[in-house]
Amino acid sequence: MMDVNYELYKVFYHVAKSLSFSDAAADLFISQSAVSQSIKVLERRLGQTLFLRSTKKVSLTKEGELLFKHIEPAISLISKAENQLQSARDTGDVSFRIAASDTICRYFLVPYFNEFHQKYPDIHIKVTNATSSGCAALLEENQVDLIVTNFPNPTLGSAMKTFPVSTFNDVFLANKEAYPLDGKKITLRKLSSYPILMLDKSSTTSIFLHEMFQKASIDLVPGVELSSNDLLIDLAEIGLGIAFVPDFCLAGRNSEKLYTIKTAEKIPPRKIIAAYDDTMPLSEPAKYFLDLIREKTEESDPEST
Repeated sequence: MMDVNYELYKVFYHVAKSLSFSDAAADLFISQSAVSQSIKVLERRLGQTLFLRSTKKVSLTKEGELLFKHIEPAISLISKAENQLQSARDTGDVSFRIAASDTICRYFLVPYFNEFHQKYPDIHIKVTNATSSGCAALLEENQVDLIVTNFPNPTLGSAMKTFPVSTFNDVFLANKEAYPLDGKKITLRKLSSYPILMLDKSSTTSIFLHEMFQKASIDLVPGVELSSNDLLIDLAEIGLGIAFVPDFCLAGRNSEKLYTIKTAEKIPPRKIIAAYDDTMPLSEPAKYFLDLIREKTEESDPEST
């Protein structure tokens, strides 16, 4: 085994990531000459040239690219472990951090939070609200232990372990008087002529709807884009447009003004999934919460296993 310490690999990682000796020095809070010297030492010990240097730019050699391919996940793993240890030290105990959209929190996770609290009354649950793509980013950065998001979610990384916890359908919701289409099957092309109320374009729901219209060769121009499904339903209720929302958001609503539009094209069902980083160990509270969701899912849908 070659005698190369971690600090040399750490310097290499920062230079290879930024392709800049000065940027790496700033990231590591050391001098640029110290960075340059560390790279020279690493190259000498490995017997390979890792960077091509010129007055204008720095680039990786083939050997440098190969090393970076293996060093990057290792440095990331060490960083995540350090963040977990720091979090435990700051809180004085093992914490449980979860991210989900406000919609999923309200309509799906509240009962689980309650049951978790009965089991671990002294552990504070840190809940971060974000879009499904935002949740994936938080998990990637080790800012949370677990996420619960809509699926498909194209931003989920390959290291994320996922499993389904619920299935739902999206619906078009309209005011009966403003849009008297009840009892009819309406095509997506016809619907595109009405003002569509939908979540903003960064959401997986918006991506899903746009892709559905694109597959039908229809341009979709939203009438309103918001960050709240509940607000979309409120606007649909006063006749401002036709809202596109998950059907579970209608739980507990008994508005006589609203109805679900039947579409000529079948809208594919979607899922709610839980995800965690499979390369990092979960805390006992996080494992309990994960098992709690899994058990409830298996009870309601044995085929999910």
